[in-house]
Amino acid sequence: MNLGFFTMPIHPLDKDWRLSLKEDREAFLLADELGYTEAYVGEHVTDKAENITSSIAFIAWLAAATKNIRLGTGTINMPNSHPATVAASMAMLDHMLDGRLIFGISPGGLLSDAELFGNLDADRNGMFLEAINQVLDIWANEPPYNLHGKYWNISTQKTLVEDIGQGYIARPLQRPHPPIVVTAVAPFSKGVTEAAARGWEPISANFLMPAWVKSHWPKYVEGCERCGRVADHANWRVAKSVFVAKDAATAKAYATDPDGPYVYYYRSLFTKLKMSGRIELFKTRRDQPDDEVTLEGICDRLIIHGTPDGVADQLLSFQDEVGKFGTLLYAGKDWKDRELGRQSMILMAEKVMPRVNAGISNRSKAAE
Repeated sequence: MNLGFFTMPIHPLDKDWRLSLKEDREAFLLADELGYTEAYVGEHVTDKAENITSSIAFIAWLAAATKNIRLGTGTINMPNSHPATVAASMAMLDHMLDGRLIFGISPGGLLSDAELFGNLDADRNGMFLEAINQVLDIWANEPPYNLHGKYWNISTQKTLVEDIGQGYIARPLQRPHPPIVVTAVAPFSKGVTEAAARGWEPISANFLMPAWVKSHWPKYVEGCERCGRVADHANWRVAKSVFVAKDAATAKAYATDPDGPYVYYYRSLFTKLKMSGRIELFKTRRDQPDDEVTLEGICDRLIIHGTPDGVADQLLSFQDEVGKFGTLLYAGKDWKDRELGRQSMILMAEKVMPRVNAGISNRSKAAE
């Protein structure tokens, strides 16, 4: 099992934005130093707590400072940008990263962003599909493009001057395009099937109950079968909220503190998902009444905390529950206590993952 990093950081509303950006960047640099294989950053334009407004800009800030880690948008909310802008920006970013870019995409989930960009009542899934199709068409073809859609038309027909390069949209370094991943945030996600059928890979979100995470693998297999490719567990990424400390008491206190960053994270998401009618994500069964879903129950089921040994055991049990997957994405949180936040990432890489992989190896040998 590989170790990666995924953050849609939810910071205190009164925290200095410069500090939160600096700490978020430091977490990515630390992940690179520790050998995390990949890292993703989310974006929202209208959220004071989730305050990274452009994943492209943030990754560009990291490009020259990182060496080995693959960096991904987590995600580009496709209906909110012109496809030509996305195509050109991602192409440039892939070159800046020397081919280390992963292209994470989604229709977007924050309703205030949708309202801002005028698509609150639109078919955002339809906009998403048209946008990504046009991005891929741009990268696959020569100008003047002449793409005509329901939402966007893209052409440089009238202004193309080939001999000086005018009217040309750049292509990424990775051909035909960087790896594409989609975030799966619904039980039994049809989007996972459609993505797999196109050769894209899923990330199961860290705010889904284990039963709903488990439901993603069969949908991925279904999509792979449709296009005649083998479904490989190595391509499934699962995000998880984890906090590791040197002693269990410290781990429990920090991870369960009502005013701490882990509970704060889920309190914010719980509020948003209730307002948008998506509380089902936090249910342990589909017929569970809404009033049975509590913040305490959510945190108890979705936050793993403890010593390296304890966390490794819990992660192995989690894998037993949801099925085999290739990359665990450590979900970043606000560094209310900078040293504890850094220490958790370090212990995760240096102590927890060797124990997890030893456990996986031992189980494989025992099954032979």
